[in-house]
Amino acid sequence: MNDARERNGSRILRGIGASPGVAFGRAHLVGLDKVKVLRKRISESELSAEIERFRKAVFQAEDEINRLLAEIPEELREHSGILQSHLLMLKDKMVYDRAQEFITGRGVNSEWALSMVLEHVRGLFEQIKEQYIRERIKDVEYVICRVLRILAGESGEGLFDLKEPVILVAHELSPADTIQLSPDKVLAFVTDVGSRTSHTAILARSLGIPAVVGLEDITSTVLSGENLIVDGIAGEVIINPDAEYQESYREKQDGYLKYRLEVIHNSHLPAETRDGFRVKIKANMELLEEIPTVISNGADGVGLLRTEYLYLAHRELPSEEVLYNAYREVVERIRPYPVTIRTLDIGGDKFISSVSLNEEINPALGLRAIRLSLREPGLFCAQLRAIIRASAHGNVRVLFPLISGKREILQVKEYMNKVFSELQAEGIPFDRDIKVGIMMEVPTAIMVADILAQEVDFFSLGTNDLIQYSLAIDRVNEFVAHLYEPLDPGVLRMIKRTVDAAHDAGINAALCGEMAGEPMYVPILLGMGIDELSMNALDIPRVKRTVRMVRYEDCVRLTNRVMEASTSAEAREALVSYLRSAFPREFDSAMGGHSDMAGMEVSRSIS
Repeated sequence: MNDARERNGSRILRGIGASPGVAFGRAHLVGLDKVKVLRKRISESELSAEIERFRKAVFQAEDEINRLLAEIPEELREHSGILQSHLLMLKDKMVYDRAQEFITGRGVNSEWALSMVLEHVRGLFEQIKEQYIRERIKDVEYVICRVLRILAGESGEGLFDLKEPVILVAHELSPADTIQLSPDKVLAFVTDVGSRTSHTAILARSLGIPAVVGLEDITSTVLSGENLIVDGIAGEVIINPDAEYQESYREKQDGYLKYRLEVIHNSHLPAETRDGFRVKIKANMELLEEIPTVISNGADGVGLLRTEYLYLAHRELPSEEVLYNAYREVVERIRPYPVTIRTLDIGGDKFISSVSLNEEINPALGLRAIRLSLREPGLFCAQLRAIIRASAHGNVRVLFPLISGKREILQVKEYMNKVFSELQAEGIPFDRDIKVGIMMEVPTAIMVADILAQEVDFFSLGTNDLIQYSLAIDRVNEFVAHLYEPLDPGVLRMIKRTVDAAHDAGINAALCGEMAGEPMYVPILLGMGIDELSMNALDIPRVKRTVRMVRYEDCVRLTNRVMEASTSAEAREALVSYLRSAFPREFDSAMGGHSDMAGMEVSRSIS
């Protein structure tokens, strides 16, 4: 995504802001020497020795990871799950067994076998719809690269033997690398590849280290020792900044620090408008290491706990006990706030070896989510039992994805009642009154929302998929992504119809898509009467701040105006007009480049 420009000898590169903050320092390049993999023919008489060589390398990799685990500082212990998952991947059938099959079956060396395994796994992950899950390929790459380095006689340890504070420049940093970073020695880091949803980005945010990723060729552009400014807010890196840049970014750094102090001070205040309308603000999360960020940013609970990672981290299906222990830990650490656990939202035999399915032409519209769960009762009941057992340890709600009509809800209820009966007979405690909700993301579900509302305790609007299905747009397709429009009149009417149907039935309506985390959309959603917004934990403070700055009655008037629009352009014009009148200082100063963070985020979304 590198968008480079120059001014007075300074070069500005644009990437993805993965962890907010502004840092000044000298570049320190790391990890530029990549392991070279050559193919060698292994004769039949040499196969046993080659297999033994491979296994020894894996055992050594295990020892190295265990050593890293033992050295993690106490304040970062909650992130140890990343390294624990790497240990499991080393012996996973998808890596360990398949590599040995390639060695013996094709007569190739260990290095080449591992490279073939990696290509195979990449192919599987590239077909996963959700970017967050697709990014987990980085964990597999890290594990395989560690074994490759050992096979090549190289050491992956001591990567950051730093004598003074620097800005790290790398092709990429693994989660295991990041967990070793000290904020005292690493002012920021920038990488060629990566995204906001990677483990590395999550860790950087937890550590408070500014980071910009996805710069494509920063390692071939920057020399060690060059002066850099890293802007993790805007996703920019300035190489050899002139005096004007330095002064400007010092002001931005000061503004950000003031903003963070305000956020910390206000993050646990209720999300209540100036005239008393209150909305719940919750977090979307997937990994245990995200919990501290969820808590510190003032979430009213977890509105969406994604459960796919445990299925994708291993080639074998996770057991009920593995799922239960993971859900229980989240529930206990978030208690007394509620945790909404969404059942499995993936599909296809590409991801779960134990589930045998046919190849699908269009998997996004095929056997996935609740359809897969209902097709595979063993898989579904194991997850339901784990979720329902976890309800004994706190406030748990269960959420079912991709519901298209009443028939699926009735089927789901049959399985839930079956699990209730089993657990009761086994004497296992659980909350018999656990709340049941459905994702409203299929247009047919929206059209019969009044019928569905009679069957469940709450709705959760998944606007990411709802917009794609409604507008027939794949937002990761570069040719049509520009047509993805949350302010499309049809989309807005579907959201409003869902909220109204929920309230008419006496149940709550939540929204957990990306719209929830965009401050510019908050006044419209409030005006619709939404009860709950769930988003990335880092978005919570600025959304709360927006809620506390508006009046509900003004939001209702805005929503009425927007709902009358016949095009998305008209809807956007009405919204911008409201924002400009409601937040004149924040709006105008943000458009002029001032560092008021809340205002800047609102208007950045507009521009």
